[in-house]
Amino acid sequence: MELGFIGLGKMGGRMVHRLVRDGGHRVVAFDYDESARAAAVAVGATAVESLDEVVAALAAPRVVWVMVPAGDPTTQTISQLATLLEPGDVVVDGGNSRFTESIERAAQLAAHGIGFCDAGTSGGVWGLEEGYCLMVGGTDEAFAQVEPALRTLAPVDGLAHVGPAGSGHYVKMVHNGIEYGLMQAYAEGFALLEGSTRFPDLDVARIAELWDHGSVVRSWLLELIARALADDPGLSQLEGWVEDSGEGRWTVEESIAQSIPTPVLSLALMTRFSSRGRDEFGNRLLAAMRNQFGGHAVKTREA
Repeated sequence: MELGFIGLGKMGGRMVHRLVRDGGHRVVAFDYDESARAAAVAVGATAVESLDEVVAALAAPRVVWVMVPAGDPTTQTISQLATLLEPGDVVVDGGNSRFTESIERAAQLAAHGIGFCDAGTSGGVWGLEEGYCLMVGGTDEAFAQVEPALRTLAPVDGLAHVGPAGSGHYVKMVHNGIEYGLMQAYAEGFALLEGSTRFPDLDVARIAELWDHGSVVRSWLLELIARALADDPGLSQLEGWVEDSGEGRWTVEESIAQSIPTPVLSLALMTRFSSRGRDEFGNRLLAAMRNQFGGHAVKTREA
């Protein structure tokens, strides 16, 4: 199939690469950054210099994937597409938008006869090779129109049409809330190992690698912990500042709205807040994990 792709950042550029390389799809790509457009061309996509050109380069019915930061950038992009696309076209929001905004955007586009899918996307910078877990909301018709691209992006059994518009980003929101809790548990446990005065010579990098072979707590996050600690055993190059990008907050807010207790997820979020101004090993490990799986920015110490 052919599709437009808007936003060629850390994930978007790699997704375009996978679409072309693994699916043979024709991708018309756009980003305001010239170097990002050049990188897309280098992997086989066609790059253009505006949203208007994306739409003009595609045959109807069109599919346009939006992979830009949540909030105002996504709002502006989809609002502009609503004036350019035609009935029967479909917009996919693959970013980390709040599910309530996705419900509103689906209604906005439906008024123009344009379909909408919200694709919760997990996989970080490793998705190019491993595939992206995709949690997709939208109508059956919109999903079917986008499905060939979704199948290329996702690994086997890594794609689900989870419900109507908004549900994809709702599932991704909860996914990221759980991620906060898992990361916090690992960070606290390894802080205890690293700071032990009973056994001050524990090799925490080796323990991380050990646990990833047959233990109950083995996981991809643990693999990434082992990788980060092998590169910098004391994480001395990092500050313990841990950012949050919104989904954890929304998960906690939703748990309050639904009166469903989520104490671990809530405390994990609060601990991220507390990291700003503290510089403990556990916080540095949280920052390292986010950098390992998602390429998220970290704050490094000055030499």
